[in-house]
Amino acid sequence: VYQSKHSRSRVGRIHTPHGIINTPGFVSVATNGALKAVDHRMADAAGCELMFCNTYHLVLQPGPETIDAMGGLHKFIKRDRPIITDSGGFQIFSLSHGSVHDELNMKSRQARSDNWENTVIKVREEGVDFRSYRDGRRVHLSPETSVQAQKAFRSDIIIPLDELPPYHITPELLKKSVFLSHRWEARSLREHLKDLRQQAMYCVVPGGIDLDL
Repeated sequence: VYQSKHSRSRVGRIHTPHGIINTPGFVSVATNGALKAVDHRMADAAGCELMFCNTYHLVLQPGPETIDAMGGLHKFIKRDRPIITDSGGFQIFSLSHGSVHDELNMKSRQARSDNWENTVIKVREEGVDFRSYRDGRRVHLSPETSVQAQKAFRSDIIIPLDELPPYHITPELLKKSVFLSHRWEARSLREHLKDLRQQAMYCVVPGGIDLDL
């Protein structure tokens, strides 16, 4: 719609099957399909155009099969405005290192001496293996299964699987992580193109703070 003459900032509109999203804009986070303290009607009245739901948590409970059987995430949570779902890639970071605030302040969960148990079992070329925090079962998330889950959710905007590395990381490991994310994102896109379903795929740009990457 408009681009600043003084910077690269832009004002735009994203058209989805469930309405228009004006950008930039506030995105409310409904991790498990529900907002804290307010319901969807209050959020809509406040002008919330886009809601964010988390694939990893929804895969654990209630599961993509259940949501798909209910007609998708919009019908499951009774929302008629746009929804974006992530890939589950952020949980590779958060379940290993805690919050962004903790990691930036050198309080990574991996370095803590308390009884916290890392639920990320292994990150590999095929994908990532988690241990469910609900029942301890092993959960495998790959670029393909992440996209398939988001297809079952029928969200308007989906995100390819990526690895979010911590801030405190060596240049060599950061480069390795970026290249892994590129390969995962390419596999995610190929899976998405098999069945578009009027969904848009938005890519995460990795690279940390390294301008060369």
